[in-house]
Amino acid sequence: MGRVTERRRVIRVRDGAVATRPDTLVAEEPLEIRLNGKPLAVTMRTPGDDFALAAGFLVSEGVLASADDVRSIVYCAGAREDGVNTYNVVDVRLAPGVPVPDISLERNVYTTSSCGLCGKASLDAVRTTARFSLADAPPLTVGTDTLAGLPDRLRAEQRVFERTGGLHAAALFSPSGELLDVREDVGRHNAVDKVVGRALREGRLPLAGAVLLVSGRASFELAQKAVMAGVPVLAAVSAPSSLAVDLAAETGLTLVGFLRGGSMNVYAGEHRLVGADGAALRV
Repeated sequence: MGRVTERRRVIRVRDGAVATRPDTLVAEEPLEIRLNGKPLAVTMRTPGDDFALAAGFLVSEGVLASADDVRSIVYCAGAREDGVNTYNVVDVRLAPGVPVPDISLERNVYTTSSCGLCGKASLDAVRTTARFSLADAPPLTVGTDTLAGLPDRLRAEQRVFERTGGLHAAALFSPSGELLDVREDVGRHNAVDKVVGRALREGRLPLAGAVLLVSGRASFELAQKAVMAGVPVLAAVSAPSSLAVDLAAETGLTLVGFLRGGSMNVYAGEHRLVGADGAALRV
């Protein structure tokens, strides 16, 4: 199986001095996801947690909602001529009775903003495919002081990032700030799929009592993945996109951006947040 990191020779220039040295890089390889034996999607990912990644991807596509929806997840034979498995092809087999989306060269499962859909079509797709309603989720409140401490907790858990500087991360926290899970990947969307997929396989969906923190920006795709997994609070250390804010406002997702130090921007769902004094946020 592919390793998480690889070594490469690099020429290093520092203050005019030139030297060669080995450098540690994050590994990036393609993963083909098949559904009941038919090709569905290819994503560039960091090897590891591939079964969780595939399961989380299918949650965001509206195909899976519980561990009982999955009959099996297996690696398929890779593309090497010598027959050695490359571990870059995963086949997800659905349990009997689980609807199979119509898969063709032009995929009929809904796609994300990166595939060129207009804003309204993207929002409508999430509305019609989401299995879990955030409006019906149990009440949840998170302190802004708790949120402020999460990025440092996340960075402390990014072991591969410390060696490569080239990975995104996604983490699930409890409302009190307890770390529930963390995954790293070269793609921020893959990191989210990995934590969601692990939750699905462990029977923990919907994630109605969790805060999802991502190390980069909050795109529509990441907001979509949070909504599809039933996550009520999404926080990002960088900016959200306009469509992510629209989706959060429409679905009731609490969306926080620019979470750095003691500062943050709340774009939607402020009713779940309380200040350091325990009182609701007031302007």
